[in-house]
Amino acid sequence: MNQLPEQAIDRVASYFQALAEPTRLRILNLLREAEHNVGELADACGYTAANMSRHLSVLMQQGFVKREGRGTSVYYQIADPTIYALCDLVCDRIAQQHSKQAWPNAIALKERPTSKRKTV
Repeated sequence: MNQLPEQAIDRVASYFQALAEPTRLRILNLLREAEHNVGELADACGYTAANMSRHLSVLMQQGFVKREGRGTSVYYQIADPTIYALCDLVCDRIAQQHSKQAWPNAIALKERPTSKRKTV
């Protein structure tokens, strides 16, 4: 990153900003399986079609997804499958961190003495 011009750094920030929204990550995850129209994505995520369209617009601006009209429906699909390599890398790292954090907690729980209270 140290050799990127300032405008490119701004573009990188916009790229990651688009991924910083959980709904957009859900959309990308759904599109990993198969293409979907706005209604299908909205139903799967529990949002309105208008809200889903706004999220899809951001993903399109960054080049993550593309759309294809078929009759009266528009279907969205992944435009840049390399996004999954990035997502997998981050998800694996988060899973490792979670595992490391869970391990000491699990040991601490096992080592805690259990005190039994007398019931009257």
